[in-house]
Amino acid sequence: MDYLIGMLDSIIQDRQTAQMAFVVLIAVAVFCVALAGVFLMSTFFHPVRSRLHNVVAPEASEAPGEGSFAPLVKSISPYVLPKKEKELNRTGQRLVHAGFRSENALSNLYAIKTLLIVGLPLAVFLGLKWVPGLSSMAIIQAAAGAMLVGALGPNYVLGKLIERRKRKLYNGFPDALDLLVVCTEAGYGLKPAIQRVADELVVGHPELSEELALVNSEMRAGVDRIDALKNLAERTGLEEIGGLVALLSQSLRFGTSTAESLRIYSEEFRDKRMQRAEEAAGTISTKMVFPLVLCMFPAFFVVAIGPAVVGLLDHFK
Repeated sequence: MDYLIGMLDSIIQDRQTAQMAFVVLIAVAVFCVALAGVFLMSTFFHPVRSRLHNVVAPEASEAPGEGSFAPLVKSISPYVLPKKEKELNRTGQRLVHAGFRSENALSNLYAIKTLLIVGLPLAVFLGLKWVPGLSSMAIIQAAAGAMLVGALGPNYVLGKLIERRKRKLYNGFPDALDLLVVCTEAGYGLKPAIQRVADELVVGHPELSEELALVNSEMRAGVDRIDALKNLAERTGLEEIGGLVALLSQSLRFGTSTAESLRIYSEEFRDKRMQRAEEAAGTISTKMVFPLVLCMFPAFFVVAIGPAVVGLLDHFK
């Protein structure tokens, strides 16, 4: 602390002003970290929104990214958003894959990154000044590491959210596909079949149910069926759903039987799942080599050879 005050004093040339500037820096660091935490909780881990999502229909629940800080984020978004349109589109697509379709989601993400990049290094720098024995270079390196965490941390969390959501969508896709086959073979059209499947999956697979309900809403709003299905593939980012959308698009374009196309794709998808399971089972033996060598074999050798070694040592004594 004295070092930082002395550094500020050498810059400002006034001891009292340097002390006041030090207090202001502490306040700014604490405020940035606290505000980033509030943004993070209200955007990604809102407990009320997660509970409402379980009991309210997906289309009636609050969109992710909306919160009481929306006006503040909107006011600072011109200063935190990147200028490159390509980067904005790529980040926006990743947010959509994670399930954040709010217009403020992109601004929230970059606001969190900006606050963490500014607040974490200041908090680490000011906090480590109280630790005795640390050199100035070590403190600067720790602050630089905190800045790196603030810059890359939100992207890492977003990537994990995308993986979790894609895994949930993939787990619900076989059930949705089988239900679509049953509905179309029972005489349903594509639109009522999608709506029926969305209603059936509300409890078991709410994420996929929400996406299918959104497809049906777009169709009711006048969007072409092929375009609505392509939007579904873009929002989910799953290869399997993209293949289903391509198949349905060709079926609608050429007038072939939707039920027959879905049944063929369902059989192919079932074969692919079986092949993937066989591949995973085939790699188990290779993955078991390291646990066997490092954990089980040493204990086995101690039990099997240990008594003989002890007997030999006693014999030579």
